Amino acid sequence: MGGFGLIVLIVLGVLFIIFATAKWKLHPFISLILASFGIGLLAGLPLLDVVEAVNGGFGGLMSSIGLVIVFGTVIGIILEKSGAALRMAEVVLRLVGEKRPQLAMSLIGSIVSIPVFCDSGYVILSSLKKALAKRAKVAVASMAVALATGLFATHTLVPPTPGPIAAAGNIGAENYLGTIILMGLLIAIPTIITGYIWSVKVGTKIKIEGEDKEQAAYDYQTIINQFGEMPSAAKSFTPIVVPILLIGFGSVITFAGWSGTIFDIFLFLGSPVVALLAGVLFAFLLLPKFDEETLSEWIGIGLKEAAPILLITGAGGAFGNVISSTSVAEYIQGLGENAFFSGAMFLFIPFLIAAGLKSAQGSSTAAIVITSTLVAPILVEIGIAGAVPLALVVMAIGAGAMVVSHVNDSYFWVVKEFSGMSVTQAYKAQTAATLLQGIVAFVFTFILWLIFL
Repeated sequence: MGGFGLIVLIVLGVLFIIFATAKWKLHPFISLILASFGIGLLAGLPLLDVVEAVNGGFGGLMSSIGLVIVFGTVIGIILEKSGAALRMAEVVLRLVGEKRPQLAMSLIGSIVSIPVFCDSGYVILSSLKKALAKRAKVAVASMAVALATGLFATHTLVPPTPGPIAAAGNIGAENYLGTIILMGLLIAIPTIITGYIWSVKVGTKIKIEGEDKEQAAYDYQTIINQFGEMPSAAKSFTPIVVPILLIGFGSVITFAGWSGTIFDIFLFLGSPVVALLAGVLFAFLLLPKFDEETLSEWIGIGLKEAAPILLITGAGGAFGNVISSTSVAEYIQGLGENAFFSGAMFLFIPFLIAAGLKSAQGSSTAAIVITSTLVAPILVEIGIAGAVPLALVVMAIGAGAMVVSHVNDSYFWVVKEFSGMSVTQAYKAQTAATLLQGIVAFVFTFILWLIFL
């Protein structure tokens, strides 16, 4: 099959994935695997080569980031179950002050969502959000937008959240996680601010039906007391901070080219698998007791939550490997001579693909995984390599995966239901905010490319 025919085939494969997941409600794992086999067979690859490409893509990606995703998910569950997430929220609130409740909520969400899925993070912090709204005498909708957008920003941009890690693995940037974390944090700042501004300018004008009566049931101190004894602030932040510092220092050592026994030790500790395992061990200090419930059941919940992400990520790896096994790379190389496919302008491609996938099928993580598998062979052909360029490609994908959260996104319904907004109000608050966040994240990604490259 010729180059243009392969492009059409890949587009049809992506459309099949979107239709199967959005219309038939087929799990993304199955739709990705079916699309992988379909593209391989229709592209004319030898039958056994198709099987080898699927197995190789799935296993190859799991070998590099599978444990990282598992460890990150386990840390998130322990933070949730132990009350550490709520303790972190309390610390941020004290630092920011109650006079800026929306800003406090945005920052709380952005910190909690680094290890915890944004859906879970919103549920965990929902009662706190309502109690703070009552205490500060502000609209519940404004607090809902602030929390939802804060959670969403780091969920799509900052490892060890599974999406950015999966994207890094797909495009061969798993050794640059330190740079990706740094870029993610830089771009998350204006993205979070965008959500905060929207919460103040628009959220405050949204009046949720019955919110005055409902708020009467929420008291800040009562909610804190009901949770029981929570871990200290230091213990709560350590499982997140330690892995990020280890990975970051490992990246500095690699970049500087330092050598010696002590640096080799820190390179070992800074490898993503070891760094996240260290985070898990520090998370054990948060356990209220060491028994079957905490050591087996809590970790078991983390493993169950990690399983779908692992499967989708692995299937995305298979999908990308099948595409790479076709002759599409030769056709892409010819396209690479086009100026639009070079430099900062290339970032439009992953952004628009991820935005289209996100809007069509709802899942940000699936959009990130599929987009990264699609652009991986292009990066090789047009010479995009190295820590900063690949990190910014991950950021462009994450920015696209924000656009937009609407009715086919489970997070949209979590925000709507736990805030009490109507669908129309949720469109105005959540959907519009995520559109602006995605655009702002992409603009700053584009700017950073122009500055650094």
